[in-house]
Amino acid sequence: MVKSMTGFGRCTKQLGDFEFSFEVKAVNNRYLDCNVRLPRVYSYMEESIKKLVGSYTTRGKVDVFLSVERIVGSDTKIVSDMGLIESYLEAFKSISETFGLKNDVSVSTVSRLPEVFSKRLNEDDEDSMWEMVKDVACEALGSFNSMRTSEGENLKRDIEYRLDLIAEIAEKIKNYSPSYLEQYRQRLETKIKEVLGSESFDPNRILTEVAILAEKLDTQEELTRLASHIDQFRQILSQNEPAGRKLDFLTQELNREVNTTGSKCAMLEISKLVIDAKAEIEKIREQIQNIE
Repeated sequence: MVKSMTGFGRCTKQLGDFEFSFEVKAVNNRYLDCNVRLPRVYSYMEESIKKLVGSYTTRGKVDVFLSVERIVGSDTKIVSDMGLIESYLEAFKSISETFGLKNDVSVSTVSRLPEVFSKRLNEDDEDSMWEMVKDVACEALGSFNSMRTSEGENLKRDIEYRLDLIAEIAEKIKNYSPSYLEQYRQRLETKIKEVLGSESFDPNRILTEVAILAEKLDTQEELTRLASHIDQFRQILSQNEPAGRKLDFLTQELNREVNTTGSKCAMLEISKLVIDAKAEIEKIREQIQNIE
């Protein structure tokens, strides 16, 4: 099953005292590059999330966004630094005794001192939090994969259509080959007659030259390999595994066989067909850049 590297998925769900929102989106990339953004307090989940994403996709630049909101009670508490407060009070007492000042320090005064109070998140059980995040993440990733599969099927149909066109072009080139050799024989014979004039020439010599040329210009091997590559292409497209890299390599081989065929045959009709085939191969190459 062919999958696109491009996809999007989102899931928002309330579990326990929390509301989770997990969003994943991906674009093309040569390798898997996963970037996770999540609240700092849950940073311990980052590697687990990356591992989970890796079980759904093997290639692509993937961005993951996780938000967590506590919907029952407060998720923070205010903590006072008693040691720091004691140091402040000792300093005030020292100033009072040294300079004879009234030590009128109040709670209100202390509360305004730097770093006396701090906010601390209530601690949640890491394992139970991860299980809830994983539940939401799997739904989002399932939607993400469904989108990639749907787009992958469209890519597969387009590629198969273009493979059919290339196969048709190859068949036309094969049919033109005998005509090309006959044209060459006629041109060679005409040229010899122009040079020798009325003098006689050996027709067997022309046949020998044509035979030598036929050996040099024989594209049967290239067209056979081209057909084999097309069959391999179709087989890989039907397999249920990541295929992008294999298809990219086969695309290069398709292009190689078509180029060799074009360099061997200078016939105008064949040159046009070669250009058409290369145009279809280039369209296939563009589509493969989207395949996982």
